[in-house]
Amino acid sequence: MDELKGRILKEGHVISSEILNVDSFINHQVDPEFMEKVGIEIAEHFKDKGITKVATIESSGIAPALFTAKALSVPLIILKKQASKILNENLYQTEVTSFTTKKSYELSLSGKFVTENDHVLIVDDFLADGEAAIGALRLIRKAHGTVAGVGAMIDKSFQPGADKLREQGIDVYSLAVIKSLENGEIIFE
Repeated sequence: MDELKGRILKEGHVISSEILNVDSFINHQVDPEFMEKVGIEIAEHFKDKGITKVATIESSGIAPALFTAKALSVPLIILKKQASKILNENLYQTEVTSFTTKKSYELSLSGKFVTENDHVLIVDDFLADGEAAIGALRLIRKAHGTVAGVGAMIDKSFQPGADKLREQGIDVYSLAVIKSLENGEIIFE
């Protein structure tokens, strides 16, 4: 998606050879009109996959996932990183380690929102090591749902996430694929 690449180049800040900060339009401040275009683009790729729900992990994936769900006219499921005092029945959990923070957390899904009849699309802002997406995949499968694919705004292809998912037969669609962040320069594939 050329508009996304342009915004990454204009507004993105390379923090290190592995970290890109895009908080002006994805993480801390969200451009809703742009996110709607992102959602439409991801939905267009997966429109014939029989998707019944879209899932994401709180919090930065919510905006692109919500607009993808809207474009597909299906509900959005938000997988939780924090323990809940009210979510304790029919709860599926798995441990995930964040690439950015290097911290592990228990990712949770309420089983009442995914059933064996659901074909779920996972949407997130970044695809790096793939741990978040693979954790989401595990939870959806534990709930007996199937996974239609993974849509990502930004894929750092120099990290193994997309390859890990494709090795499992998952359709991965990324709007901007970054080949390198070396020397502070953003290089797209």
